[in-house]
Amino acid sequence: MGIANASSTIDRTRLRTLHAREVEQFVQSHPKSKALSQRAAASLLQGVPMNWMTKWAGPFPVFAAQACGAHFSCIDGHDYVDLCMGDTGAMSGHSPPAVAIAIAAQARRGITLMLPSEDAVWVGEELQRRFGLRYWQFALTATDANRFSVRIARQITHRPKILVFNYCYHGSVDETFATLVDGTVQPRSGNIGPPVHPSATTRVVEFNDVAALERELNAGDVACVLTEPALTNVGIVHPEPGFHAALRDLTRKHGTLLIIDETHTICAGPGGYTAAHNLEPDMLTLGKPIGSGIPGAVYGFTEAIGERIVAQTKLEECDTGGIGGTLAGNVLSLAAMRATLQHVLTDEAYARMIPLAQAFTAGVEQAMRASGLPWHVTRLGCRAEYLFTAQPPRNGDEAARSADAELDRFMHLYALNRGILLTPFHNMALMCPATSAADIDRHTQVFREAVHELSA
Repeated sequence: MGIANASSTIDRTRLRTLHAREVEQFVQSHPKSKALSQRAAASLLQGVPMNWMTKWAGPFPVFAAQACGAHFSCIDGHDYVDLCMGDTGAMSGHSPPAVAIAIAAQARRGITLMLPSEDAVWVGEELQRRFGLRYWQFALTATDANRFSVRIARQITHRPKILVFNYCYHGSVDETFATLVDGTVQPRSGNIGPPVHPSATTRVVEFNDVAALERELNAGDVACVLTEPALTNVGIVHPEPGFHAALRDLTRKHGTLLIIDETHTICAGPGGYTAAHNLEPDMLTLGKPIGSGIPGAVYGFTEAIGERIVAQTKLEECDTGGIGGTLAGNVLSLAAMRATLQHVLTDEAYARMIPLAQAFTAGVEQAMRASGLPWHVTRLGCRAEYLFTAQPPRNGDEAARSADAELDRFMHLYALNRGILLTPFHNMALMCPATSAADIDRHTQVFREAVHELSA
């Protein structure tokens, strides 16, 4: 049942031959990155500063030299169109001038003070305008914003569990690294050292499954549903018509808070998917691009939730309750957030970015049809992804079963050798305000050549 993996139509012998050719080309054209990678192995685990950097498609990562707008260059002198954009962290583009100026000016005035600034007030007012939620607080990462929101939900509902959708993405929140195995909640593959079995903290259902959602909420122990408005980290999985209305109705019926994580779906517009589709969350989280790459995140909530928080918080304990962090809300992050919201991720920017994503999608679709490969491409705002299935998946399980790591690595390396950087984890491309039509055309040509070689 469900979606079959259409990549089974690929000749695996041919794929491996092509991949070996691409590896050789990569190594020959990146001697400085190779040398620096070998040097890094003596002090950095596996030669990288963060473990997921081992997933880049080549035998070693490209070492960056500088980045500006939608492009970056490596230490071997090659220029790349960046469609990864720091996996959304640089969705504003690399070092947008308005943000770089604001960061430099604020750094001279102070970096962290544990005191508010006027920028904090401006950002709170702007977030209120964009998302419609009354109150806002600041964190350093979306993971923290989600963790804090979950803790608050448990505190004010007096319930122990949360509910997430299978193959969701909420940073590195412990409770969300859970999946369904034969209908039971189990640790997700690769979950490192879970503090407790996730079934003790988490209920998991498939996205778009309203009946399963109601069944799990009926237990009466769910403090909150934490969800992306569309799944994004297993390929894009859109909500089916009526799903969000049912989600909102059921959470209200069962006294469960609804937390919307817009960290990836801010690609849908200036107010994310929430504003674009008139959602009504109790709480909302957002990280990554809000400070143009400077660490920063936000979580907002309704006036009613704010009143419940205050009613259950003692002044003497507000610094020891597991919410906050010494550097949260620092003045440098707030300066970056203000500049990003005021000058970069604006209505005008989205009016450019979204049509570019439409052009990306159209080019990929045409190449797929011409090659006869039964794949598909899906778009959400200025974000697009292709999956190796003939039909779009309707939930996380179907999307996960369409994955093909061998084919992913070939497609990514083929693109990288021709000056295109895609996200290493799957096949995501993101348009930033500096992306050009020429950048999209370049990707279309490279993608067309790749699928032609695979299907020849």
